[in-house]
Amino acid sequence: MATAKKKAVRRAKKGERIRQVAAIPFRLRQDGNLEVLLVTSRTTRRFIVPKGWPMKGKTGRKAAMIEAQEEAGVLGKALKQPAGTYSYWKRMASRFVRVDVVVYLLEVTGEMADWREAANRQRAWLPPADAALLIDEPELSTLLGDLTVPAAVQA
Repeated sequence: MATAKKKAVRRAKKGERIRQVAAIPFRLRQDGNLEVLLVTSRTTRRFIVPKGWPMKGKTGRKAAMIEAQEEAGVLGKALKQPAGTYSYWKRMASRFVRVDVVVYLLEVTGEMADWREAANRQRAWLPPADAALLIDEPELSTLLGDLTVPAAVQA
């Protein structure tokens, strides 16, 4: 178990809210339409966005980029400002804990044919409205459904 996860679990046991970071990988198709990438979770196989624990010595944005590479096999550049936040109940070994997630948009520049968690996950490119329908967390679903491409990216 990673150190950040151990610390988070200890805080959760004390009743504290814990944090994670996530990426919403996106790309613009040639027709100008936006697509986002979802991955399946390892245990429940539900569609989620790549996310994980904060990493010591790394910004939230950098940690989100690393999670996207490890969980979804995509490379790219995370936008500086978070796209939003959402909360969910995380299944731990003996309990559920409330987790607050800071989400960063990740402009995908490349997809890897093989990546760290490829054997454990599936990925799917979808229009944001379709992705929102597949997500169980209501706040993340809303964030995806309302997603627009930043003007700087469209240029």
